[in-house]
Amino acid sequence: MFYGGDYNPEQWGPEVWAEDVRLMREARVNLVTVGVFAWSALEPSDGTFDFGWLDAVMDLLAGNDIAVSLATPNASPPPWLAEAHPESLMVGRDGTRVGVGSRGHFCPSAPAYRDRSLRFARTLAGRYASHPALALWHVGNEYHAECFCDLCDERFRQWLRDRYGTLDELNDRWGTLMWGQRYSDWSQVHLPRPVRGRVNPARELDFSRFNSDVQLDLYKAERDALREATPDLPITTNLMQYFRLNDYRKWAPELDVIAYDSYPDPAQPAALADAALQYDLMRTLGGGAPWLLMEQAAGAVSQWPLNLVKPPGRMRLGSYQAVARGSDAVMFFQWRASRYGQEKFHSAMLPHSGRSSRTWKEVSALGAELAALDRISGARTEARVAIVWDWPNWWAVEGCYHPRHDFSYKDTVTAQYRALWRRNVPVDVVSLDDDLSGYRALIIPNQYAITDAQRAAVRAFAEGGGHVLISFFSGIVDENDRVHPDGYPGGLRDVIGGHVRDFSPMPDGATVEVDGFGTGSCWQDDLVAETAKPLAAYPDGRPAILDHALGAGSVVYLGTRLDEAGFDRVLGTVLDRAAAGPAHPAPDGVEAAVRQTATHRYLFLLNHTDSPVTVRLDRAGHDLLTGRDHRAGDPLPLDAAGVAVLEQDLS
Repeated sequence: MFYGGDYNPEQWGPEVWAEDVRLMREARVNLVTVGVFAWSALEPSDGTFDFGWLDAVMDLLAGNDIAVSLATPNASPPPWLAEAHPESLMVGRDGTRVGVGSRGHFCPSAPAYRDRSLRFARTLAGRYASHPALALWHVGNEYHAECFCDLCDERFRQWLRDRYGTLDELNDRWGTLMWGQRYSDWSQVHLPRPVRGRVNPARELDFSRFNSDVQLDLYKAERDALREATPDLPITTNLMQYFRLNDYRKWAPELDVIAYDSYPDPAQPAALADAALQYDLMRTLGGGAPWLLMEQAAGAVSQWPLNLVKPPGRMRLGSYQAVARGSDAVMFFQWRASRYGQEKFHSAMLPHSGRSSRTWKEVSALGAELAALDRISGARTEARVAIVWDWPNWWAVEGCYHPRHDFSYKDTVTAQYRALWRRNVPVDVVSLDDDLSGYRALIIPNQYAITDAQRAAVRAFAEGGGHVLISFFSGIVDENDRVHPDGYPGGLRDVIGGHVRDFSPMPDGATVEVDGFGTGSCWQDDLVAETAKPLAAYPDGRPAILDHALGAGSVVYLGTRLDEAGFDRVLGTVLDRAAAGPAHPAPDGVEAAVRQTATHRYLFLLNHTDSPVTVRLDRAGHDLLTGRDHRAGDPLPLDAAGVAVLEQDLS
């Protein structure tokens, strides 16, 4: 079980390094990420390298049995690169070229940036490939470029040529006859810079695909260079929460291990459920393998208007939540709080107030506890329920000129996931292109864009005995944002067993009664049942929910956004049909999650409430945190923000 965080020794002198390592050992730190923003300190001028200080730090860490996740520092190119090659600076959608003074200011298509960053990666690999501290390569940091310069414009055209082959095919896919946009030469095709009105949504959708691909190409180039020098060393980069720019499903197969930065906002009531969704997503992206919590905050962050400090015990609770959902690491940004710069008030494992702080005491205590959980490393989670999270659909469903312009895909998916989280149902987070055969229930929130292959996969899932819950505004367009034929929802009409005569977005604050399922809001489909049966109706008798028996399974379709209680009830119907229950019975506010190996089951019980609770165990177990044994049927008390990790024998 890895424990540690980002370490930035370039901000300090050698006398501080010695103290850092001594305190790291005291806190049981065994892994640190080094070099993320160190490019200018390691290459002060073009081609002139200064690795002396990093050599000393690497040797010091190795001598104290602290492993290193060594970063290629491409996220923050040095000022000399921008001065010599201004074309290496990113250009915004409005045509403004950014300057140096923050981070992530590079153009991903600029030859000078690509050449120098790749040269640096090769130099770093050549120097440290055999260093005893090196355990993991960390390529870049939170890739988030979005550039609209002429270099990217030319690259976008080439990307489109590779994707569509001919200009006629592009015109067809983009529907350019609309508003007279048909192209007669490739030179007329550009990235979606500002236009009068709104950009063609198919063009915008392809730019999103391109932008994710062009950043992934940067990662892969450095990864391949590192792999040449260290073929047996794992390589990764850190992914971000609810990040729209990059399609992480395409990124995941290129990472040896999924690494993730988690910053749930303590000011948001649903932050812990939303964090759980992202943890389940990371686990699923890695094919169920353990992932790494690469960054989190020990206390407060510094990026929100109000940066609340995590109350006592809540950092520990959130850390165990990540472990419960598949992480084999608990890491922080950062080790020692910075004295200057944009993040000087971001919390750290070692705060400005040092060892006298509450944060340090909690960090040290957590390090000691995690040492007892090494046996959990590698354990997996088995889920029989899946919920869909799809990047191309996210890009498309929030496109232009829709019945609602304020639609939030993130809010829709998270609201439905929270209902599963409250029930403690183990969940994978999938796309409809994944293998769905191992699941019993499938939740599809607003799959506006759906391909023929995805539609066939949903039908096959239900016919094979699976149970599906689909929400409104699904099955509307294909992968190029063209409306499916055969009426709404043309992409799913035969699957839901009905059709929608018309959409009817509802005014803010308006509600409609749904017989037996509370109220609906936001949207009201004018539904017609065909081969399905109405499960619930509006007061005027029109169907609000359809229930379609399909093969050995079923599909339930929601024509409105149900309130929390109503959605929970219809979800319960689907889960009951699928025989998909909780990981463990628990009181409200207690999260229960399971990881297991071939021989043992590890039950995590996390009390998110502010009061003590009791959980009655369904089988005997040994609490790895307290050392106590518990029999089946015993009541297990949990303090407010309390945690139990029970090892249970499967033999």
